[in-house]
Amino acid sequence: MRIIITGAHGQLGTECSTVLSKFHEVMPYGSAELDITNLSQVKTTIRQTLPDILINCAAYTDVDGSETNKETAWNVNVGGPRNLARSTEDYGTTLVHISSDYIFDGATTPPQQYREDDPPRPLSYYGKTKFEGEEAIRALTDRHIIIRTSWLYGIVGRNFLNTILRAALNKPGETIRVVNDQYGSPTWSYRLALQIAQLIELQAAGTYHASSEGYCTWYQLAWLFLELLEVPHAIVPCETKDFPRPAVRPKNSVLENNRLTREGINVMVPWEDDLERYVGTFRETLIAKARAPQ
Repeated sequence: MRIIITGAHGQLGTECSTVLSKFHEVMPYGSAELDITNLSQVKTTIRQTLPDILINCAAYTDVDGSETNKETAWNVNVGGPRNLARSTEDYGTTLVHISSDYIFDGATTPPQQYREDDPPRPLSYYGKTKFEGEEAIRALTDRHIIIRTSWLYGIVGRNFLNTILRAALNKPGETIRVVNDQYGSPTWSYRLALQIAQLIELQAAGTYHASSEGYCTWYQLAWLFLELLEVPHAIVPCETKDFPRPAVRPKNSVLENNRLTREGINVMVPWEDDLERYVGTFRETLIAKARAPQ
């Protein structure tokens, strides 16, 4: 198949390019090569390349920044998917779109998890734009796969784990407070790329949840990550109220991979297993990146 990947130089886009290029003709586009907020540019690119699949990994992911940069967040997270849906529908291309756990309000308590058909109630402007992006796609094309994931990490770009490691290495002995009352499923971008490949191969359609199995708090994730790396640290748990941020986060971001499991196509594994494999694979690279000047 011919596959376009937008946001191809980011955390998930890079993994999708690597995984899918083994079996398909992949055309990776970063934001500099394809601006998804430009409808004319999107239409021209699809008309000229005629892909079977377009995977949209492009997004404005600054949750706190979305509260003030609302126009940018809306243009990328809603306007962009709308442009892609219009254009893929015109040329018979299937649109694969990545959405977020932040479309839910997190009012439930683990072990309760959110299923695909639970009602979205986003708390933040970022969450609102991600949900409206989903709705724009559903309104414009039936040829879509919407994948909601959570707490994504990977070797490319910035993420929570990189931030924690940098703090532990560059401020040895200094206490690092980490929130311990928000729950989610840390998801390795490589594993998610494998799941996306599976969904494409099986010509799936509709909305799926795809995150690691099991759940933890941000504090538990940070603690295990640093322990696996054998990096000395002084992290301590705190509550959300002790770490105020511009955007409200859901307390419970745990997604249930209900459709994947029901259809027998779930490749996601326990979050601890993937974290251990991730650290084992990239330990030296992770430490070198964390020590490098920003």
